[in-house]
Amino acid sequence: MEHVIRPFARPDTEAVVALWEACGLVRPWNDPRRDIERKLSVQPELFLVAVEAGDRSVETVDRVVAAGMAGFDGHRGWVNYLAVRPDLQGSGLGRRLMEEFEQRLAAMGCPKLNLQVRAGNEQVIGFYEALGYADDRTVSLGKRLIPDA
Repeated sequence: MEHVIRPFARPDTEAVVALWEACGLVRPWNDPRRDIERKLSVQPELFLVAVEAGDRSVETVDRVVAAGMAGFDGHRGWVNYLAVRPDLQGSGLGRRLMEEFEQRLAAMGCPKLNLQVRAGNEQVIGFYEALGYADDRTVSLGKRLIPDA
């Protein structure tokens, strides 16, 4: 099946949330639907999905198999919620999404791309290391300003 990377569209919402849940990215303190709405208000062109495109000669709905969000704050780029359907992990879709984000961010003048991986997630750390990412030896701190609960 051919996979096409395209911008997120609102009808993709439930499929993207289900994908993030299947990949273990959703946490109780982050409402994924609110995160989607927030992303759509800031650089929505950096919210991408990969789909299994159906036969375009008939009415079909694209099947979301991967998704990710990126952003650029003028200093650094960030990637969040990168997910590939578990049975397609290792197929190159994650690499293709990251390449697309890197190209788009570079075109915006972004000098460096950052991302966060939960401690202990060695498989995902290995994925990013294979793409040329390295541990910056930093500690990530956070403070919630608007609770989702």
